[in-house]
Amino acid sequence: MKKKMQIKNYIRDIQDFPKEGILFKDITPLLNDPIAREECLQILLDSLKGQKIDKVIGAESRGFFFGMLLAQKLNAGFVPVRKPKKLPYKVISAEYDLEYGTDSLEMHIDAIKKGDKVLIHDDVLATGGTAKALCDLVNELGGEIVQCNFLMELSFLNGREKIKENPIFAAITY
Repeated sequence: MKKKMQIKNYIRDIQDFPKEGILFKDITPLLNDPIAREECLQILLDSLKGQKIDKVIGAESRGFFFGMLLAQKLNAGFVPVRKPKKLPYKVISAEYDLEYGTDSLEMHIDAIKKGDKVLIHDDVLATGGTAKALCDLVNELGGEIVQCNFLMELSFLNGREKIKENPIFAAITY
């Protein structure tokens, strides 16, 4: 519990971003501090209990930061999942709801092979829309979701309900 409380000190609240009424959790102070960043990475890695991971999915854009670090430490491939029309090759896509609108995500059609053990990583589990879209993309390509992994969970938004059939871990819960 001590580590989680320390990591919270590196998350900055920004009121009314990106829209009025939203309290944005800014992770840039965490990214800027090498000791806190490494501690947070270790918390995320410890949650996997030595499981084999073939691919780490990172959601645009804040999921890229720790997603790539996790992939490197796990000796796994990294799969960037991006907003529409940002990936150069053939893609599959999934639409999702945000707490402040709708959007969609895309992944290359060859990013995951059937049976790949996949870690899904994003910065925050809020309403669960993005996480559900990521799970849908992995499932469509035949990957096996080992865990949905987040820096933080906004538990009052009940996003966990949308992905409850998967193991879920958040380093910090609000």
